[in-house]
Amino acid sequence: MNTSRPTPLVFVAIGITILAWASAFIVIRFAAPYFSGGALALGRLVVGTLLLGIVVLLSRRWVPPTRNEWLLIIGFGVLWFGAYNVALNIAEHTLDAGTTAMIVNIGPLLIALGAGVFLGEGIPKWLAIGAGVAFIGVILIGVGTTTGFGDGTGVIWALVAAVTYAAGVLLQKPALKRLPAAQVTWMGAAIGMVACLPFAGDLVRDAQEAPLPGLLAVLYLGAIPTALAFSTWAYALSRMPAGQLGISTYIVPPIAVVLGLVVFGEVPATLAIVGGVLCLVGVALSRISPRVPALPKIMAE
Repeated sequence: MNTSRPTPLVFVAIGITILAWASAFIVIRFAAPYFSGGALALGRLVVGTLLLGIVVLLSRRWVPPTRNEWLLIIGFGVLWFGAYNVALNIAEHTLDAGTTAMIVNIGPLLIALGAGVFLGEGIPKWLAIGAGVAFIGVILIGVGTTTGFGDGTGVIWALVAAVTYAAGVLLQKPALKRLPAAQVTWMGAAIGMVACLPFAGDLVRDAQEAPLPGLLAVLYLGAIPTALAFSTWAYALSRMPAGQLGISTYIVPPIAVVLGLVVFGEVPATLAIVGGVLCLVGVALSRISPRVPALPKIMAE
């Protein structure tokens, strides 16, 4: 397990990831009237795969994956890049951006628990406390921002997005032990794109009918929340425990709420503001590292 303290560059990567993913909830909501869930996912992944491919070519570093690594990357690509994007897009056809972000961000809690159980990262006391506090904050954000869940379809799709997001991270983490982050990210995006090819007809139809702002939204989603943010995420994930990194994305819902206010005029309720503060407190608590005596190098590894 990686026990070293993250470098400043890792924290910069985390910040970029959080801001980009928060903006994605807004842009998806904007593009929802023009693109079906599957079409938007495919369009986003086509752009993202092309840009990430350029990064891999420029890096000139390719490590042949083993059979086990191929299985991890295929699962990661299908679940996170493919299923997650489709489910998220469908959810935002009926849910507002803030509520969707709240539901999806039970994912980090699932990641923290899954990493502790399946990746051997353990569940430190402060990680558990921070996750609990932030989870309460996320619930308050949802209660404060939603005006009703309707028939519940959007909530179900958002929950599917949360589960596939968590499962994707838990599969991605082991693949990053040996393989370059840029390579794993590109392979995952390409696999997700292939998985979404059944929506190609929908993408062509929707793209022909969508106005220019809708097309620009697809380009943005592919370039920033996909190519850039997944690269910075993979960089950070390869250098710190999955549970601790996942918990940092609890900041995304408060940012999504603020962006929703600016772009769509959605006014957060007082309860949502309280929830946002709790999210930040939870993230801060999860970052507390207990002081322990230094271990011999061979044992620390």
